[in-house]
Amino acid sequence: MFNFDWLTASIGFLFGACLGSFANVIIYRWPQGLSLLGRSYCYNCKNTVAWYHNIPIFSYFWLRGRCARCKAPFSIRYPLVEFLMGALFFAVIAYYGVSWLTLEYLVLVFGLVTASFIDLDHMILPDEITLGGLALALIGAALNPEREFLDALWGCLFGGGILWLVAYVYYAFTGREGLGGGDIKLLAWLGALLGWKAIPFIILSSSIVGSVVGLLASRKTEDGLRTMIPFGPFLAMGALLYILGLRSVGVWYVQLFFPDI
Repeated sequence: MFNFDWLTASIGFLFGACLGSFANVIIYRWPQGLSLLGRSYCYNCKNTVAWYHNIPIFSYFWLRGRCARCKAPFSIRYPLVEFLMGALFFAVIAYYGVSWLTLEYLVLVFGLVTASFIDLDHMILPDEITLGGLALALIGAALNPEREFLDALWGCLFGGGILWLVAYVYYAFTGREGLGGGDIKLLAWLGALLGWKAIPFIILSSSIVGSVVGLLASRKTEDGLRTMIPFGPFLAMGALLYILGLRSVGVWYVQLFFPDI
């Protein structure tokens, strides 16, 4: 499926970049219990950021990555999240065109990017994002003629259930938690939106990349192979790969073992 429209996709990029700016607010404030309301401010001097200094991506480089008042440096993550969100919105709209399914995928992208950076910082996946996304996915399946509710329900149960089983077996053999409850809820959300056939591909791709990153990280810490890394970003990566061109690979992988499905 490919429905490319430069104008619509470009508008999607701008809208995504703006939502990326809001995602930065959530990523920083939510885990600390700070209000999401109110204008952006410099966390060093506490001065409010002027609106013309808060333009996604552009303002960071215009100000050379520093506060206009106190000159304290801003993290490069701010324009990175804004650009990533914009680029993913562009890709989804370019690939799927304009439809209800596209809207659901854009909601997914926003949730995945936001939750991934929170997971990287704090090793948590907020229920408000994972369970909220799960609820929206089930509601969408009931309302969206492009999807089937039963498939969404099976996807939810299969996604959440298989990861819960993996976590339980790992804990039974090692006595340590290898996967958090947030990862289970996240995969349940992905299953509810993408269907159960997406789950094997997401788990396989995220496990391969996560294992490589984990091995590299273990060489740089004293904990070695016991080094804990968040798994949520890798699940998010697998889901994004699936919807942006590798869906056929995921279906092929399922049919390889279940040819009659």
